[in-house]
Amino acid sequence: MSGDWAWQQADIIASDPSNLGSTFVPVILGSDKTTVSVGTGNNEYYPLYASIGNVRNNVRRAHRDAVCIIGFLAIPKTIKQYAARDDFRKFRRQLFHSSLAKILETLKPGMSQPEVACFGDGHYRRVIYGLGPYIADYEEQVLLACIVRNWCPRCLSPRGNLDEDSLCRCQEHTEALVNRTAPGVLWDEYGIVGALVPFTNDFPRADIHQLLSPDILHQLIKGGFKDHLVDWVEKYLKHIHGTSEAERIMDDIDRRISIAAPFAGLRRFPQGRGFKQWTGDDSKALMKVRSLEVPP
Repeated sequence: MSGDWAWQQADIIASDPSNLGSTFVPVILGSDKTTVSVGTGNNEYYPLYASIGNVRNNVRRAHRDAVCIIGFLAIPKTIKQYAARDDFRKFRRQLFHSSLAKILETLKPGMSQPEVACFGDGHYRRVIYGLGPYIADYEEQVLLACIVRNWCPRCLSPRGNLDEDSLCRCQEHTEALVNRTAPGVLWDEYGIVGALVPFTNDFPRADIHQLLSPDILHQLIKGGFKDHLVDWVEKYLKHIHGTSEAERIMDDIDRRISIAAPFAGLRRFPQGRGFKQWTGDDSKALMKVRSLEVPP
């Protein structure tokens, strides 16, 4: 999907004769608020990462500085009396977008007119920059897309029926709704927070709804496998067989996991899948083991 998007961006850039022969360089962004508790006293950090789309995967995965931290976003705080007020929540969310726009503004001239840059092979080329995919988990996507929690950041499906066919969100449609619709209707019927302005509005060819990319760790590995598949199977067994029989079946599943034969690249789980804190590596390793199990 990101490849199709890049071709579409290249077609738009090539429509200007002055840009012919230029290389499109999409700037990939990512952010995720985290808490560091080991030896630092539970300090909160909000790192902003950046990369470009013209790097091969073998370079990106070899830790050759293809991904780097370009800033730490502010985390505004206040006393409990004002923490839940609408004006403070609006200020906190808009500060996030304003900070991104300020950090990325040095790239703005190169998004309209070609700039000469030296590539890794030593050759100089004319490049056109553009905001590329923004990798974020759902909490970040809600903040980036300026939508109401539990709504989809990519389409207008109502949160009570996400399987319904509906139109995709886009910048032009959102701006038209904000200009002609009351804030209460925007919130209830479209899931849009009309008081916020996305940072992408300051840049050419940038639509935040098109740029959002799923976080593989949180939304696929931990979300799709652990939080959905594993938990769903456990709830299904309790619903069908009752708590006692479901626990017996889950114990049998743990036994099957624990006796998996050793193999290169396959991690063993002597205690089954019953551990408290799941990491991304735990989930990926357990996915391999579960795929090898033979159903009873």
